[in-house]
Amino acid sequence: MAETKANPFDMDSSNFDAEKYLERLLKDCSLKQIMDTEAAVVKDTQTLHSDMQTLVYENYNKFISATDTIRRMKDDFKQMETDVNLLMTKMQSITTFSEQITGTLQGTRSQLCRLSEKHSLLKRLQFLSTLPAKLKSLIEEQNYAQAVQDYLHAQKVFAQYGRQPSFDGIQRDCDAIMADLKEQLRNDFQRAGNTAQSLTEIGELLLQLDEKTSDLASEMLTCAGKRLHEQIVMLQDQTERDMLEFVDMGIDGFLNDLALVVTSYFDMFVAKHYEHERDDFQENALHELNVFLNQNIEKYLTLVQDRVESDIGYGDTQVMLRALDRLHRRLQAMRNICRGLEVQRNTVSIIISAAHQLCDAHAKNLKDHFADSLSAVRLSLVSAKSDAAAGLNLGDLISNLYVSMVEKIKGVLQDLLIFLRTDWSFNIKAEHKGALCVEGIRENLLIGFLRHIAKVMCGFGDASSSSPPNLLLVLSKTCLELEQQGVHILIALVDDLYEIDSENSATLTHETEICAEMRETAQALLDAYVRLQGTNISQMLRKSVETRDWLNCLEPRSVRAVMKRVVEELGSIETVVASLYEANTNAASGFRTTASSDSSRKTYFSNFASTSKPQYRSNWSNYTPSQLESSYVSNIHRLFSERVEIFTSVEFTKASIIMGIIKIGLKTLLECVRLRTFSKFGLQQIQVDAHYLQMNLWRFVSDENLVNFLLDEILGSAVQRCLESVLMEPNAVEIICERG
Repeated sequence: MAETKANPFDMDSSNFDAEKYLERLLKDCSLKQIMDTEAAVVKDTQTLHSDMQTLVYENYNKFISATDTIRRMKDDFKQMETDVNLLMTKMQSITTFSEQITGTLQGTRSQLCRLSEKHSLLKRLQFLSTLPAKLKSLIEEQNYAQAVQDYLHAQKVFAQYGRQPSFDGIQRDCDAIMADLKEQLRNDFQRAGNTAQSLTEIGELLLQLDEKTSDLASEMLTCAGKRLHEQIVMLQDQTERDMLEFVDMGIDGFLNDLALVVTSYFDMFVAKHYEHERDDFQENALHELNVFLNQNIEKYLTLVQDRVESDIGYGDTQVMLRALDRLHRRLQAMRNICRGLEVQRNTVSIIISAAHQLCDAHAKNLKDHFADSLSAVRLSLVSAKSDAAAGLNLGDLISNLYVSMVEKIKGVLQDLLIFLRTDWSFNIKAEHKGALCVEGIRENLLIGFLRHIAKVMCGFGDASSSSPPNLLLVLSKTCLELEQQGVHILIALVDDLYEIDSENSATLTHETEICAEMRETAQALLDAYVRLQGTNISQMLRKSVETRDWLNCLEPRSVRAVMKRVVEELGSIETVVASLYEANTNAASGFRTTASSDSSRKTYFSNFASTSKPQYRSNWSNYTPSQLESSYVSNIHRLFSERVEIFTSVEFTKASIIMGIIKIGLKTLLECVRLRTFSKFGLQQIQVDAHYLQMNLWRFVSDENLVNFLLDEILGSAVQRCLESVLMEPNAVEIICERG
């Protein structure tokens, strides 16, 4: 590429021309731009001067030091030159002396070589003559390795001069001494209590003494197995130590000895080739070593797993996982050391099993905590002085029960998250069983506990259960809160913490299933509450009807006390229910309007004024007494009337709950009336009671017509069962009811 032409206007270029630059600047720029350029040039010049001074100051000491160093080097080189000259003089003198010695010894060199060889031979012979005594001394000092080394060294001399009578005796003595040593080493090798290090050392000595390789290999594994078993037994007694100390003892003792035995066996019998053994000896030795390694690791890991199982739920989970992480790292290192060997079991299976057991322990704790919370709720309800006071506290009871359950579950999920920490050397999610374990935390722990909640709560709603009504109301509202908020919060939390894709999984339980179960439970409990409260109202009404002599009644002067008690009871129930469920004010839902309240001031059997909303109209006021004696009209009326369902599921609103209770009570009163026979005054008493109920029940319900219909049925049945069907004047009935 051709070089570009130098720019005379570039200040950083060596071809910069100040005259041309100034001429161009005056020609092209305004006065302000020229002044700005001057200021910039002055600023850059000052900056360069400052930088240059800084560099000089910073490197001044270095310049001084370099000058001193150069000066010293000059002096040193002068001294070195003198030393080199002296060395050359001495080397020349040495060369001269060497040439003189070489010339002098030229004729006797061969003779000196022969004398040197004889001297070496005499030294070897002297070594042989003292060898038996030396071997005995070394054996007494238990320096077996040196004794074997000296004996093997002497074997070369015996092989050359062993036929000489003088050497033959020495060789026999040495062989006898080493035979005794070999027997002693064999006994030491088989003795219990040897460490892995001593087994390895003795095994190597026996191999050097020509012990049979196959027998020694088998015996080494047998003796090492006994020693390792002793360590397993010792570890079984270390129950008072914590998990970390227990694993450290196993690593420092058992696993280190096992690794030493395995590596020594591998080096002695697998890595070396023995001429006198069969061709498949190394292959068989490797197989036996693999079996030996896996059997002992299996024993040790089984012991560790038993210890983990005993600590689950009692010890510190983090300490336990630190210990297992340390053990996992050690086994990984053993895999790298044991070349050609396959370690079948690892600690991940123990960790996954521990996670399962900890899940089970947490599930039990959650169930116990839930049972304790329910007991606390029941105790609070029993200790309440009145339903009104209880109603004020029901919201707090529900809030405490809901929050305690949700927070307890959140805490458990956070505790189990410790298994997935990134600083561990293991990753349980990488294993198939580990992934199933993580999903099991979601399914077995969270989903299982939520279903347990639904099942236990639903059990309180059984007919055989003698649960207090307010308890059913609390449990129903709690299930409803779980369905609306809690289930979503908890499932979203577990999916987020454990990175579970539940939306795209075909095996995991979907959130809507649990929500549906919670809503079903809430509905069943609410229906049980309505049924139980309706039964209580029904019992009061039934006893009031069955215990009265309706044929010998006096003319009614007041409303019966039981009717007042029923209204009061419904008022208490409404207060409790209103603290939990808001009234639905939507007119489309069928709730009464303000205009409908006027009916409380009308006599029950007068014609109702027409309003924008059709009102149910009492039919008994339109017929004469002769017509009332016949059931024909009432039957025609029932034929064209809409059937009233009594025991139906109620909605989660105050009006629906109270209406369900009232329907059960009025239905019971209707059936009781149908089973009795009334006199004229008995019929009029029923008329007064019905009107009183009509005056007071309208404020509890959403559909006033339904109440009127049921009251009409009650009075109609009383008319049919009356011997003299004469109704009281409406004005008199109204006066009695207002006075009563």
